[in-house]
This record gives sequence, C-alpha cells and structure tokens, in this order.
Amino acid sequence: MATPAETAANLLRNVHESLPHGGLAERLEQAEREGRQLRVKLGLDPTAPDIHLGHTVVLGKLREFQDLGHKVVLIVGDYTARVGDPSGRSTTRPVLSPEQIEANARTYQEQAFTVLRDDPELLEVRYNSEWLDMPLSKLFELARVATVAQILERDDFAKRYKAGRPISVLEMLYPLLQAYDSVVVEADVELGGTDQTFNLLLGRDVQRAFGRREQVILTMPILPGIDGQEKMSKSLDNHIGVTEPPEEQFGKTMRLPDETMDAWFELLAIERPEGAGPRDAKRALARAIVERFHGTEAAAAAEAHFDRLFVRHDIPEDVPEHVVQADGGTIHLPAVISEAFGRSRSEARRLIAQGGVKIDGEPLGPEELDVPAERLADAVLQVGKRHFRRLKLAS
Repeated sequence: MATPAETAANLLRNVHESLPHGGLAERLEQAEREGRQLRVKLGLDPTAPDIHLGHTVVLGKLREFQDLGHKVVLIVGDYTARVGDPSGRSTTRPVLSPEQIEANARTYQEQAFTVLRDDPELLEVRYNSEWLDMPLSKLFELARVATVAQILERDDFAKRYKAGRPISVLEMLYPLLQAYDSVVVEADVELGGTDQTFNLLLGRDVQRAFGRREQVILTMPILPGIDGQEKMSKSLDNHIGVTEPPEEQFGKTMRLPDETMDAWFELLAIERPEGAGPRDAKRALARAIVERFHGTEAAAAAEAHFDRLFVRHDIPEDVPEHVVQADGGTIHLPAVISEAFGRSRSEARRLIAQGGVKIDGEPLGPEELDVPAERLADAVLQVGKRHFRRLKLAS
C-alpha cells in the first residue's frame, strides 16, 4: 500500500498550490492513524444554472479523494449566494431571488454528480443556510476574526477601492461567511480555484479562532476557455457545459487553439495520444470529453456529425424548417436569411458575395440576391459551415 506521503504526492498532481507545505501528507497520516476519512470540502454558490468544464477541474480532484475512500463535503452556498462572491469582480454581483438560487442549486447538484460519486459513504451535501441564518451575537463573534485592512488586501477589493468603485459591507462579510462553513463541517481539506486563495486561507484563520484544527488548502489552476485566452466562463461565451449535446461539446473542443490543448489534457486528466499531431490530438480530446459525459456511442456519433458538416460539408439529417411567404416569381434571399438566421440584410448580402451561402449544397454567386421561388421549395439553405434551414413555401 502507498504511504501517506506517496498518496499526497499523487493527489498533488496538477495542483497549483498546497498550503501549508507538507500539510496534506500530515493530514493523511493523521486520518490513517485515527482510522477515519478525511473531510474534503468544496463550496459552490449557485449563482448560475449550469456548470462547465472549468468547474470539473476541481470536481475531478474531489473525485480522486473519493476514490481513495475519503468523504467529499459539497457545500451548496444558498446563503452566501445571496451575498455574491466578490472574487474576480470589479462590481457588486446582481442580487438573485431565493427561487432562482433554489433552482440553480438543484441543477448544480445534478450536474456535479456527472463527476462525483453519489454515495452517502463518500459524499455529504450541505446547504449553508443551515448555519448562516445565525443570531446576531454569533455574527459579531465571526466579524471579530478579521480586520478591515485584512479584507481590503484582497486583490479585487484593493483594485475597486483604489478606483473608487463601491464595496458594500455585505460583500466584505462574504469571505468570513464562507470561511465559517469550514468550522461547521469540520473540514480537513478545502479545494478551490486559484482565484479562491484568499477565501481558503481565511477559512484557516476562522477555524483557529473557533478552536478547530486548521484545514489544508489546495488550489487548482483555472481552465482556459475555448478561445485559449480568458478563463472558461459562461459570461464570456467560451465555455463547454457538462450537459451540452454531444455534437456541441465535440464541435466546440475542435475550435480550441493548438497551444491550449496541453493544459486541457492535463487539467481534465485526459491522456494525450503519444506521437499524435495537433489535429488527431484535438479529435482524441473531443472524443474523450464527450465520452465522459455522454458515453462512447455518443462520442462516435458526434465525431461523425462533425465530419459530415465540417470535413465533407454534408447536409445534416435533422434541419429545422423555415416558412417563406411566396406568391410566385422571385424571392429576395437576404430577407430570407435575415428572418431565418437573425442576421442583418447587409450581412446576408456580404455572405452571399463571399460565397458563404448555399442552396442544397451549391454556392450562390455574388449577384444571386433574388432567386426563383421554385428553386427554394423544400431546399436546404446553408449559411456558413454550421447553420441550416429547410425552406417551406407558403402563399
């Protein structure tokens, strides 16, 4: 059997930082000596309805702890979501209604289980409204743990303060509230992204102030988005959702810049094919991602769909219909493209001039703005490489 030091070394693969140094091996050794599981915490505020591949970097590390027999404590931050995590924010987060938070929390749990093992021996799900709806005396006790100067050391707060942008007192309480979660659930280890380092370290301070053993913290690197530049984020539209259709997951992965692939292989714990060039490596990555969330058959079908559209440029089988009003004669195609695809007429004319519009697979010439109505009856109109409509004429 592996020693605690060897197990720690394996768990620290891909970890950005582990604090204190050597703390994980020590905590593993203590747990083995005491004959108990480690309690490994992750807090998620349900401020949006879906999770994406970026979230799975941390979830995947939690799964490694589960596979070793330790218990993951997943904190659904239904109370802290009312405050809003200021990490990485230049402005105050919008306030969500309790109904939105509750709906998002349900979705978060369901999607987290695509990575985590839903086993009561290995998973404990808690809502921090259980303890954060606290008496004012308890809040006073918690607020004494940190100073204003300490909270303002946070990079995001420091930038906002320097720029004269407002910081609410409620936001300044957020790090203390999420840190108190670690006290209540008796966390041995807490995980988060590199943008959560301040919050995780404050958790150690709060545990110490309340007479609890301080947690070890592990920070995970941030997964780049499909643009290869910014961190993966739904707001930046550079994400891949864990419940997106297989074809979308495969196609989006194939848009990833070559230089970003190594980070994805490493952080998503996918083995890169030895000796494969960029094209084949990216296909292997896309297949592995789809397999992870939808299975082998879905991955094969998604790859075939991609080849049909982008390699052979075939027309897909299930094309949405669009009804075109026609009274015989000719039809102005830019108007049809505008209605069917939500493009402006000027953009439609430009696409036609560039050869980016096809009817039944045949490119239109730059002057073909008006086409005979009968040519469009039951025809497939294609704009760009990915957008199709089957046209139905109505008089």
